[in-house]
This record gives sequence, C-alpha cells and structure tokens, in this order.
Amino acid sequence: MSQAGMTVESGSVRGRVMRARVTSFLQRQGALVALILVAVFAAARYERFLTEENLTNVLRQNSMLGLVALGMTFVILTGGIDLSVGSLVAVAGVVAAGLAGRGLLVALVAGVGVATALGLVNGAVIAKARIQPFIVTLAMMIAARGLALVYTQEKTVSVPVAAQAFRELGRGKVDAGPLSIPYPVLVLLAAYAAAWLVLNYTRFGRHTYSLGDSEEAAHLMGLNVGRVTLGVYTLSGALAGLAGVLLASRLGTGQPVAAVGWELDAIAAVVVGGTLLTGGQGGVGSTLVGLLLLALIFNIFNLEGWISPWWQLVLRGVILLAVVIVQNRLSKR
Repeated sequence: MSQAGMTVESGSVRGRVMRARVTSFLQRQGALVALILVAVFAAARYERFLTEENLTNVLRQNSMLGLVALGMTFVILTGGIDLSVGSLVAVAGVVAAGLAGRGLLVALVAGVGVATALGLVNGAVIAKARIQPFIVTLAMMIAARGLALVYTQEKTVSVPVAAQAFRELGRGKVDAGPLSIPYPVLVLLAAYAAAWLVLNYTRFGRHTYSLGDSEEAAHLMGLNVGRVTLGVYTLSGALAGLAGVLLASRLGTGQPVAAVGWELDAIAAVVVGGTLLTGGQGGVGSTLVGLLLLALIFNIFNLEGWISPWWQLVLRGVILLAVVIVQNRLSKR
C-alpha cells in the first residue's frame, strides 16, 4: 500500500474513533450538558429563576418524585419496569396520614412498611411466577389504588393539627448559612448518595447491572437472579412509600388519588438521564440529572406563564419520545 493510501486509511480510522468517542460522551453526559445549557438560558432570561424562593420550590416539589425515580432506576437497570409506584405513593400517604396522630415514627414506619410489602409482592410474583414485570406491576397499580380508596372510603385523610412533628417533615427546612434546605431535599440527597454507594461498591449493585446486561449470562455466572429481582422491586416500593409519607406531610392530607401518573414521570426522569430501558447501563447520578433537567424545563414553562398545563403535558411527551429516539440511535452507533 502506498504512503498516501496509508495516510488516508489512518485518517479514516481516527475519524471513526473520534465519532465513537463523541457518541459515547453524548450518550453518557448528554443530559448533563443539556441541564447546564437550560440553566444558563433560564438564568439569563428570567430574573426570578435564581432566587432562593424559586430554586427551593423546584427542589421541594420534585424531591418526592425524585425518590420514586430512584427506585425506578434500580428496576430499569435490571431490564424491568414498575408501573405501580404512583399507587404505592398514594397508599403510603393515606396510611401515614391516618396514623400521624400516633407520632411521626409510627406514621413513617407504617407508610413506608405497607408500600415496601406491596413492592415485595411485585418482586416475588415476577421472580417466582416468571410473569412479565409490565403485567405484574400494572395489576398492582390497579389493586393498590383500589386499596387506597377502600382504606379512605374515597375520602381525603386529614393530618391532625396536633401532629406537628409529622407536618414538619414535609414542610420544615434546615438553615445552612445563607441557604435554607427543605427536609425533603435533604432526604432526597441522602437517598441518592446511599444508592450511589450501593450500586458502585456492593455485590447487590454489581448483580443489578449484570442482570440488566443479560439475564441468561447472569444465570450462567451463578447469580441469584430471583433474589436481585426481589430486592429491586422491594426497594422501589420502599422509596415510593417514603415519597408518599413526605407528600402527605407536605400537603397535610393523605389523598387516595395522589401521584396519578408519577410512574410515567419517574420513567421519564430515568430515561432522560441516560439509563437505557433495556437495562445494564446508567445509574443514580444520571437519574438525578434527568430529574433536574425536566424540573427546570417545566419551571421555565411556568415562568413563561403563557403555556397551559395541558400543552405542558404534550411537550413532556414529545421530549421523552425525542430522548428515547436519540438514545436508540446512539446505542446503535
């Protein structure tokens, strides 16, 4: 081969390598780049955007959904899906609100406990009966919502005025110098930090990724696939329960119709962050970025003032579809 031919071939290889690196970077960090760009745009366009009141409201309003998305991350990393989380939020909320008069600890344990138990049922049926997660969690979504309505007799459960400790959980904040950080935001950050450690430094985390990469390979490696499946759905239920308790505390009521559609919002945050629906790739950091990106986009819609809530739903669907299409093309490349 001539020197000129070798030079052209070498340049072609370098070009392919560079394109592969750019594609990989966009797949892994594209949401972070978008988050930075959206934040810069919002800061330049809206005076209210960088105020403590606006940023605090954005974080507080999305902290409960962030917990649900965190649990969904573990499920999706295994290649599964959990459509029941919105109903589990409602069940936990009405149970916690009903027991708030007996003390914060009782309400917290009961609310999180009942959602955890329902998540455990999801995992057990999926692992033992070998039924598709979509079907199992869809059935649980319907059944759990029904349980919430039966428990409350289709009425809102008010938190007693005397249950100040319970109310403070969702409404209080910690003064950290010039900033005030709401309790739900602190819970969210602590949960994400703990989940990051679990995924990156524990056997359970490694097995979660392995199951998402290939269930057949996981079996051949000797992993207890049923135990991992049981674990991720139980964890998803527990985090949905914690979100439900915080939501009831913040609103001062437990509502059986609360969190309708949250399962879709949680999936959107996970997918927008870069975690693949096929499993095996992504993480809690990606989900947090996706959550913040969607939160800022919808905050911009609100700051604009002229975009109706119904058009916001349309735009939410368009954004999610666009992200999935881009992810699919990047994965093929």
